Amino acid sequence: MIDPDTRAADWVAESEADAEDVEEMPLSLRLSIADALTLGNATCGFMAVYFTTTGILIPHLTGSSETGMARNSAATAVILMLAAAIFDLFDGIVARKLRSSPMGAELDNLSDLISFGLAPAYFVLVYGMVADDAQQKVSAVAAIVVLLAVVLRLARFSCVTMKDGMFQGMPSPFGALTVVSIVLLELPFIPTLLAIIGVAWLMVSRVEYPKPRGVLAVAMLSWIVGAMAMLAAWAFDAPGGAFLLQTGCALQVALGAVIPLFATARRANTFRDNRRESREARAAQLP
Repeated sequence: MIDPDTRAADWVAESEADAEDVEEMPLSLRLSIADALTLGNATCGFMAVYFTTTGILIPHLTGSSETGMARNSAATAVILMLAAAIFDLFDGIVARKLRSSPMGAELDNLSDLISFGLAPAYFVLVYGMVADDAQQKVSAVAAIVVLLAVVLRLARFSCVTMKDGMFQGMPSPFGALTVVSIVLLELPFIPTLLAIIGVAWLMVSRVEYPKPRGVLAVAMLSWIVGAMAMLAAWAFDAPGGAFLLQTGCALQVALGAVIPLFATARRANTFRDNRRESREARAAQLP
């Protein structure tokens, strides 16, 4: 028989050993608040793929009454991508204010790959299968281009050090939302694909984009919340909902096209100013 006092002592010893193991757990295995927000980002991206499949693709393949871009499911999928962008915005803010675990950067890249790489690329692929004038093989190539652009952009982000406050290439959340906006505009198939490939190129380009901090972060959050409201109005067929959605998508695409122009003009002005300063410095050195 086992002595109850001995067994109780063993339990106490085991509990103390477990507590010591927790205290000695490597920091790399502890999740912070910022990491939890990052995992919320990944969850939203996965659920966006789920709603795109169950609400758009499967009804189309089974020939149900709801074919094409099913309104509610499309809106839900895009709202989830927008929610992922909110999580991505706040995990960076929380990480700077509090702390992030040593694996926070890796978690962020993996979550971004799901929400802003896989989810929009899959959305493009499904669009190519359900649109009236779509070509499935061509849209599959465009989807792969979007996915690879995000993979390359995230990999470069981990390797290249940029000056504080700037991104090199269109940020993946902004790129994903621009790609989805192009699809929701329901333009002719070929212009849609060309625009999507253009966004993919911007993501891997050297164009500089400002990081969403301070006033810019507030503006971005306001824009995302407004976009969610437009999608909800469109999903529930509210009066003017379709017009609001088209306007919002057009503004998103226009913003994606205008920012590179401003960035290019700023770089050209900086280059011109540097050359003028160099000439003035050389002229001052002459006797």
